[in-house]
Amino acid sequence: MMLSGAKIVVETLIEQGCDTVFGYPGGQVINLFDELYVNRNRIRHVLTAHEQGAAHAADGYARATGKTGVVIATSGPGATNLVTGIANAQLDSVPMVAITGNVPCALIGRDSFQEVDIVGVTMPVTKHNFIVKDVTKLADTIRLAFKIAKSGRPGPVLVDIPKDVQIAKCEFKSEPSPIIPFPLTFADDGKLREAARLINSCERPYIYFGGGIITGAASEELIALSEKTDAPMGCSLMGLSAVPTDNPHFLGMQGMHGHYASSVAEDEADLVIALGARFSDRATGDKNRFSKNFKIIHIDIDSAEIHKNIPAFLGIQGDIKDALTRLLAMVEKKDRRTWHERIAELRAEEQRRLESAESHHFTKDCSSCTAHCNKSGNSECSVISPYDIVDAVSRHADKNAIIVTDVGQHQMWTAQRYPFKKPRTFLTSGGLGTMGFGLGAAIGAAVATGRRTVLFTGDGSFGMNLNELATAVSTNTPVIIVIMNNGVLGMVRQWQTLFFDKHYSNTTLERKTDFVKLADAFGAEGARASTPEELEKVLEAAFASDKPFVVDCAVYCNEFVLPMLPPGGSIDDIITEIK
Repeated sequence: MMLSGAKIVVETLIEQGCDTVFGYPGGQVINLFDELYVNRNRIRHVLTAHEQGAAHAADGYARATGKTGVVIATSGPGATNLVTGIANAQLDSVPMVAITGNVPCALIGRDSFQEVDIVGVTMPVTKHNFIVKDVTKLADTIRLAFKIAKSGRPGPVLVDIPKDVQIAKCEFKSEPSPIIPFPLTFADDGKLREAARLINSCERPYIYFGGGIITGAASEELIALSEKTDAPMGCSLMGLSAVPTDNPHFLGMQGMHGHYASSVAEDEADLVIALGARFSDRATGDKNRFSKNFKIIHIDIDSAEIHKNIPAFLGIQGDIKDALTRLLAMVEKKDRRTWHERIAELRAEEQRRLESAESHHFTKDCSSCTAHCNKSGNSECSVISPYDIVDAVSRHADKNAIIVTDVGQHQMWTAQRYPFKKPRTFLTSGGLGTMGFGLGAAIGAAVATGRRTVLFTGDGSFGMNLNELATAVSTNTPVIIVIMNNGVLGMVRQWQTLFFDKHYSNTTLERKTDFVKLADAFGAEGARASTPEELEKVLEAAFASDKPFVVDCAVYCNEFVLPMLPPGGSIDDIITEIK
């Protein structure tokens, strides 16, 4: 049948199993949006407040479901507003297809109104991108975009479609089913046998896993490997939720702000088994010091990651689920009692250091505190501990609740403390570290799953994306926004305190924003809490509400995220308390 390019885009999206797209209309995609209107009973479009919010929503949709997220924007500023969201998806290996309109082919390169070479702009931050100048190639290009986005290590793909291509017509034939990804790469059997030999002969194994376990749906195999080899586990930020946090072998996140026991256990291991992780600088610190005590087995779907940041003794490329399944049959059942006695000592030391740090908090003097609590003027501020906030939310949320964060101290407190039970229930910006990621991603996740989503954010991060509160309200999306409000850009302030002689350059916000009134103005609900007792009552109301709900929590401005490895430092330099 003869269809316009715009109609072909919509039909191909539906063919590929896409039920929801996020975006914002404009002149160069008006034909496409007309087709979305005509087909609104077959595919949903979620209108966001800003294109960046739409990109983050598509990202959150993809992370929560494993499906490919789709975002649509017009040319010029519409397209460039997607760039941060696309880069965020690229660095966290999230499958996304971004569709942009462009000026007609005859006007490309003539500085036309709202013309930008978005293919050139996004080339460094996409897995692949296309500009389609022939309508007869449009359907197959979109199909290929979905194929690339989901194949191997996932990532974002951009498809730029000039307006005249959207208007032109050609014969269209629908495919009977969605495309399947390119064939997987499987690990070499000989290398797996060598890995098994190393694991069987070592005394102190440590499993370090990342987001590849979640992407590869290999949680069960990971847990089985840990149990059979009796190896403790630690993870990167992106690996959180792959295994339940109460798993007896799990020590928590390691690295710059990881758990003390997890980071030290890795350092004292004689063999590190790295699975679907990329050894970023936040995970390793001083790379020359990082692996001096142990050998590394590195298994990853992406060969480019092996040996890239940290040399591996044995590098193995292949699908992680298949590799672990085969490796499990090769390793011996072990009982490493001596190693676990040492792990128990590290857990106890971690608890001691945590209690010591809590006993040496700064005096909460209102004269120096910038937190927006409702008890200012007293001799002592009335604020809530960040960990108490995380604990309170976890008591109210069920195990299926999706937890999202923005970027900063609140992100690390959540990563350290929240008791995750199931994969794909923790969504955060790990690689790019995007302040403003959270609310869009939370909306996308809630839209995708229909489940209540909780966003932990800071007043700094929330200021970058609070416009999407309008989206949450207009779509009646079940999002609870928990703001850790300390009146500062907390993570940068922490660095300024520790490494820059307390030169608080532009990190004290001094804003007068009332987030509760703001919530009401947007049509949401909101309440403020500055004591644990107030927080309990507010959370009861928030979880009982059928509207988006803003919870404004007063947090002391000098709360630190600890432990901390100084930038470029090592486990030898770990900071566990500030006196």
